[in-house]
Amino acid sequence: MAQVLEFKLPDLGEGLTEAEIVRWLVAVGDVVAIDQPVVEVETAKAMVEVPCPYGGVVTARYGEEGTELPVGAPLLTVAVGASEPTPEPESTPVADGGSGETSGNVLVGYGTGAPAARRRRVRPATAVVTAPVEAPVAVAEAVPDRAGPVPVISPLVRRLARQNGLDLRALDGSGRDGLILRCDVELAIERREQAVQAPPAPAPTTAPVATGAVIERVPLRGVRGAVADKLSRSRREIPEATCWVDADATELMAARTAANAAGGPKISLIALLARICTAALARFPELNSTVDMDAREIVRLRDVHLGFAAQTERGLVVPVVRDAQDRSAESLSAEFARLTEAGRTGTLTPGDLTGGTFTLNNYGVFGVDGSTPIINHPEAAMLGIGRIVAKPWVHDGELAIRQVVQLSLTFDHRVCDGGTAGGFLRYVADCVEQPAVLLRTL
Repeated sequence: MAQVLEFKLPDLGEGLTEAEIVRWLVAVGDVVAIDQPVVEVETAKAMVEVPCPYGGVVTARYGEEGTELPVGAPLLTVAVGASEPTPEPESTPVADGGSGETSGNVLVGYGTGAPAARRRRVRPATAVVTAPVEAPVAVAEAVPDRAGPVPVISPLVRRLARQNGLDLRALDGSGRDGLILRCDVELAIERREQAVQAPPAPAPTTAPVATGAVIERVPLRGVRGAVADKLSRSRREIPEATCWVDADATELMAARTAANAAGGPKISLIALLARICTAALARFPELNSTVDMDAREIVRLRDVHLGFAAQTERGLVVPVVRDAQDRSAESLSAEFARLTEAGRTGTLTPGDLTGGTFTLNNYGVFGVDGSTPIINHPEAAMLGIGRIVAKPWVHDGELAIRQVVQLSLTFDHRVCDGGTAGGFLRYVADCVEQPAVLLRTL
């Protein structure tokens, strides 16, 4: 007889409580090996392939692509060691120490903490037990005072309703036996917003009033939803100000060209700018900090974990270079290249995208001169770099064509005043214009 084991969505770390199914990598009836990736999910941090700790035959999948599931919800069931028709699946914890073989590694970098089991070849089942793909996840508390049978509502749906001030007892569920689903709550929120935003009825007119047609509604979820939440919170909580200056980057560009011509690993421009940033933060540590309003304290940080804004197909992400203050220009170049490639291929981990203390934003790659970036909450500042372009410039008392860049600093006015911010930005500009002293320390 086969043992049917249930694999649940594991804790993906970093306080994440749910994930969206992006793509199933296996189908019902497929034979899977221990630690084989079975589903690709998207969290608010990154895209992750989830490996299954069991080896056997997939008997059921829970959730269509595009469905959002809470941590702990069933993902699939696997028949282990089946040689005859298998019974209905029973809920078995991932690391239960039972007879089903598991690796103990639910997700690379996280895991269950269980000891790794010996791998063996799994004999496929002769019959497959299937379960409805859209079976509701019964892992929540009931909503009282509803007519008829008491339905069970998922924590994700209850939290969404609570955050938007909706009373679930007033909603009619579209799920089985009147179960309230996420789409029911979202529809109620949409209808309420439409009622609030609806303009007063226009006066009678003989001609029809033209209205704009809706082309598409794009859900704010996953990475894009997380970015929207974070930027909104930044603007809501941080009293930010911006200062900027034009700098002559001709000497910096020449120094980089000479260094790369000398052989060895190539040094990127953003690595040089990052090196300048860390040197500036050592002189103005107020900007490498965060604000704890509950304790009413400014928390100054020792290490510089330097984030850099990167535009990807999945939206804006900010990978983080750890301990940037201890890295050389060559080390910074290599780490920027690694994280940029991971962002391009969608393989950034949650750890790659969290813990930043200061952000460098090179919006010059978009062909623009300047910007007033929004601070990456809960950091205290962001340095923006515009495009480097040939412009007329007074150099050594004469008009010349020089490579000019606009630098902008957006800072949290709670951590410092304009004098500190201006001093930081002026130091950065001086290093860009006269990089010789800085380059001797690389």
